[in-house]
Amino acid sequence: MESDLTKARQMLANQSLTCAFVSGEMVYISKERGVKPLLDCYYEKKIPEGFSAADKVVGKAAAFLYVLLGVKELYADVMSRPALAVLQQHGIAVTYGELTDAIRNRTNTGFCPMETAVRLINDPKEALNAIEKTRIALQEAASQKEK
Repeated sequence: MESDLTKARQMLANQSLTCAFVSGEMVYISKERGVKPLLDCYYEKKIPEGFSAADKVVGKAAAFLYVLLGVKELYADVMSRPALAVLQQHGIAVTYGELTDAIRNRTNTGFCPMETAVRLINDPKEALNAIEKTRIALQEAASQKEK
């Protein structure tokens, strides 16, 4: 019988997803980028604790969100070393395709703003506050560009 993590990994690879969550028969998938699907799951209680997940890219911010979501095990195509440290510190089983020092931003001109926002943080709840502040600042900056 296939494990939940195997199912999540197969969905991630075969359906052009950014992340997949599996717990038994329950499945939640997303094609949204960044930490948005994780924040949606957290605030809307879309998934139960103890699920397995597969994700394209996991930086330290996403790692904190997976901790808050209560993930049991996680696979990432690309994972940052700080993310790996957070997940291991919280007892989450981790596998990955590629381990990198840090996650780059979408334009590859610097580090991911979410990774930067939580760089010096060690507490998941504190990280959530920093992620929210950064998300709001990025949204405001994007709406200013549209004007």
